[in-house]
Amino acid sequence: MSKILIIYTGGTIGMVPTENGFAPKEGFFLDEMKKVPDLKMPEMPDWDFIECEPLLDSTNITHNEWNRIAHMIEEHYADYDGFVVLHGTDTMAYSASALSFMLEGLAKPVIFTGSQIPLCEMRSDGYDNLITSMLIAGRGVVKEVALYFGGYLLRGNRATKASADKLIAFSSPNYPELASAGIDIVYNRKRLLEGDDLPLNVVDIGPHKIGVLKLFPGIKFGVFEPILNSGLEGIVLETFGTGNVPNYDPAFPPLIKKALKGGTIVVACTQCMQGTVRLNAYETSSALAKAGAVCGYDMTTEATVTKLAYLLSKGYPVKDIHDLMETDLRGELTRPE
Repeated sequence: MSKILIIYTGGTIGMVPTENGFAPKEGFFLDEMKKVPDLKMPEMPDWDFIECEPLLDSTNITHNEWNRIAHMIEEHYADYDGFVVLHGTDTMAYSASALSFMLEGLAKPVIFTGSQIPLCEMRSDGYDNLITSMLIAGRGVVKEVALYFGGYLLRGNRATKASADKLIAFSSPNYPELASAGIDIVYNRKRLLEGDDLPLNVVDIGPHKIGVLKLFPGIKFGVFEPILNSGLEGIVLETFGTGNVPNYDPAFPPLIKKALKGGTIVVACTQCMQGTVRLNAYETSSALAKAGAVCGYDMTTEATVTKLAYLLSKGYPVKDIHDLMETDLRGELTRPE
């Protein structure tokens, strides 16, 4: 019989109605779990439960909570076969991405899940998400950070929230699902990471100054000069298409060059749900390439931001961070052949 640890951070799955809208309530979720008949079935793994204090709407999750979750897993790593992290959907992809980098040497399942409808409401999707995540965590086939939602298991650092109101709330636009849950849970074993044969090591994430700038038609880069020159350690540019930026504004190249010269790491990602950045494929991406920007390839914004925070927290020199941002560390990117 396998044994898993459930870490409850807050989020919609355990919320109750209040005069100000849905909010997490201390002690409520564990009481609800004890009422679920399926959790008493012999097929279910044994489980223990930790409720974080305070419980948070995931909108309020920061690097402090990432560190706290990671150290909870580290503290109990030898005692359990797998872990389920119950989390709000709004920033779940950021947290799953962050933990994928922070948990060096991970060789056990860490499954993030939650729900779009609270467990206390009719038609809650929380029951299936919870039960299936527990089964996956207990089975031990997965040896990485993953996200289960709406019938699909996705790599944590490949997931992004795709819908605010559908029950299939997450997608993995540039990598196939790791498993699908129908009558049976079917694993795509060739797509799974093998897990590291090393002791688990947690890298704490610090409060680094990282900015995300989404390009739009008619953008005036001069408006953002105070931000770009404010001592940012990293800038994630959500570019058009394969890494294209407007070349009508002569203020852009000097701004980027100045930021890079000052030690800021500039990473080019794409706004498109699918596809990859290919700097120099078009004339409109050549300015970034010539300036020395990092190519984010097919990483999600969530993975890019958290990977950058992780590498900065490791204390690597800027040149090494440039190289490692373009290197696949945890299955987060695919470089075009």
